[in-house]
Amino acid sequence: MAGERDGEGGGVYEELRTFEGRTAATALDGKDPVNVPMIRHWCEAMGDTNPAYEGPDAIAPPTMLQAWTMGGLSGYEGRSPAHDELFALLDGAGYTSVVATDCEQEYLRPLRPGDAITYDSVIESVSPLKTTKLGTGHFVTTRMDVRADGELAGTHRFRILKYAPAQRSSPSGKGRKARPRPVVNRDNAGFWNGVAQHKLLVQRCTDCATLRFPWLPGCNACGGQEWDTVEASGEGTVFSYVVMHHPPFPAFDPPYAVGLIELAEGVRMVSNVIGVPYDKVRIGLPVRLEFLRADEEWELPVFRAAEGGVA
Repeated sequence: MAGERDGEGGGVYEELRTFEGRTAATALDGKDPVNVPMIRHWCEAMGDTNPAYEGPDAIAPPTMLQAWTMGGLSGYEGRSPAHDELFALLDGAGYTSVVATDCEQEYLRPLRPGDAITYDSVIESVSPLKTTKLGTGHFVTTRMDVRADGELAGTHRFRILKYAPAQRSSPSGKGRKARPRPVVNRDNAGFWNGVAQHKLLVQRCTDCATLRFPWLPGCNACGGQEWDTVEASGEGTVFSYVVMHHPPFPAFDPPYAVGLIELAEGVRMVSNVIGVPYDKVRIGLPVRLEFLRADEEWELPVFRAAEGGVA
C-alpha cells in the first residue's frame, strides 16, 4: 500500500521531493491578450458592477489573474513533462484521487485590455505524507508567475491533494446521514451567528448602502470595506431552480428542489424549497423563510412555499 511504502524509509517521499523546484512551464503565452469581452463576461457571471472594470481606463478584476493563463478545452501546449511525471509517480504510489484545496494570489500591478500575457510555472513544494478526512496523500503546490508585456503582474499559488481515499465503514444503523456542515470563516461567521438566532442577515455597505449576499469582505459596487447588516423580512420568490436527481447523497432524498430565492430586499440566495412537491416548484412561487434543524447543534435557512402560491 502507498502509506506503507512511505513508511518504509520514506522512499516514495524522497522521490517526490526531487520534483520541488522543477519547472513546469517557461515563458508560455496566454491564449488571448487581456480583453474587454472576457472582462465583461466575468463581471456578469460574478455580479460584479465595480466601475473600475468598465470604460476607456478599465482594468481587469484582479481575481481574473489565472483566467488569462488557462488552457481551455484544447489544453496547454509547451509545458515541461515535470508536472505529468509527478502525477504519474503519485498515481503509481496509490494516490489516484485528487482535490483542489486552496489558492493564493498576489497582485503586483493591474492588468489592462491589450496586455500580452506570458507565464512561468514551477512545482514549489510536495508535502510529507498527510492524513485527512478524505484520505492519506501529499499536497502539491504549484506557483505561477504571470507577466504582462514582460512585467511581473502577479503570482498565483495553487494547491491540490493527491490522495488514496479513506476506507469508509458501513453504517451500523439505518438512520439518515447528517447533512454536511457549511464552511464557517471570518467572512461569513456573522451570517451564521444570525441564523443561530433565527435571523437572516444581509450585509449592507455603509459607504453606498448597497446590499450584498452572499457575505463578502468588501462591497462589489464601490469597493468599500465597512458594512453593517439588515435583517431580511423572510419573504421572497423563486427566481430560478433546479431539481436534483443525481448523484444521490445519503443526507438527502432525491428528487428535491434547490431554488435561487430572490428576497424582498432584492438580493438572492440559494436554499432548499420545502412544503411543496418538487414538480410543483415554479419561477415566481412565493416563499417564506423557515429554519430547519439539521442536527442537535445546527440549523439552516430554508424556504417554504407560501399557502395559496401553488396552483
